[in-house]
Amino acid sequence: MALEFIGIAATQETSESGSRTPVTGRDGVSTQTETEQAAGPVVQPGYLRELARAHEESGFDRVLVAHSSASPDGFTVADQILTHTERLGVLLAHRPGFVSPTLAARKYATLDAFHPGRIALHVITGGDDADQARDGDFSDKPTRYRRTDDFLDVVRKEWDSAEPFDHEGEFYRVKGGFAAVRPAAPIPVYFGGASADAVRVGGKHADVYACWGEPLAGIAERIREVRAAAAPYGREPRFSVSLRPIPAATEEQAWDRAREILRLTEERVGGSAGAFPLDHSAQRGSQRLLEYAAQGDVHDKRLWTAIARTTGAAGNSTALVGSYEQVAESLLDYVSLGVSTLLIRGFSPLADARDYGTLIDLVRAGAERTGAAHLKVPA
Repeated sequence: MALEFIGIAATQETSESGSRTPVTGRDGVSTQTETEQAAGPVVQPGYLRELARAHEESGFDRVLVAHSSASPDGFTVADQILTHTERLGVLLAHRPGFVSPTLAARKYATLDAFHPGRIALHVITGGDDADQARDGDFSDKPTRYRRTDDFLDVVRKEWDSAEPFDHEGEFYRVKGGFAAVRPAAPIPVYFGGASADAVRVGGKHADVYACWGEPLAGIAERIREVRAAAAPYGREPRFSVSLRPIPAATEEQAWDRAREILRLTEERVGGSAGAFPLDHSAQRGSQRLLEYAAQGDVHDKRLWTAIARTTGAAGNSTALVGSYEQVAESLLDYVSLGVSTLLIRGFSPLADARDYGTLIDLVRAGAERTGAAHLKVPA
């Protein structure tokens, strides 16, 4: 496949704006009415199935199942998505340190056995000390990255070893490790993080290195750093960029929607101290986004940083605003740098998942026109 598109799955409708804003399709027709954020239980099986199927129908390759100390169990959520779709893959986030690496490897391999080639591991080491502590982990960030390195060494041995293996690491010791269930083909390892430790460990282990939506110059810098870190291990990782497209039939309509999303987000941040409870101040990725936001609201052609500034860069929070054609053009600018995976999610998750099919088609067609042979990634 020429390009990989990843969306995001959740068990209930959530958004920084707290409300779902109208999505106006390329034909100018509204695809959704204004409604309040869905209430009800955190786990809503019907919503998850509908969201997963919307991503599949729009042409996404995978959906991300994210992780925090308060999240529903990701392995169960991933299995539900895979069971209720035909083709869609899952990028399942996992935080090393809470499940032994041998068991984690078998859990991923078991999902792969039931749904061959449709599961991938997204390693998130954890940048928020308070969130780590909620699950009983009080180690500091450098320690966590060393633990992640050791964890992934064991995971790959568990996946790859046809004979029992031993492992003596700083954090994990295994004697006679062996898995009866192993993936028939390698399970891709995605890796997130922006610190020097993240680049070092990710360079060693990542098949795909994930970056938040920085300006083009920042992504080019990150690609150079990761490639240099990967070279001693003979690795050539691919790269992912995470963005929040806000497309509409016209540029003016897109900016109208963007301003409404910002207004709703500002109201939610101002009216609820618990709206964004995670502390991202120690995360280098968040710091970088806030540094760009301090320089201006718009970078490159249409990278919009106002939501990142408003939320303290709480995760993937930079947007591309414009007509469908303009946003596709900006996504292709990242592709031209060597990015082969685009993680795109909206502020109205279900409606945007349906709407992004147009955007995906435009980007894939644009990539084909440019003859970008280097974009090919393994199936």
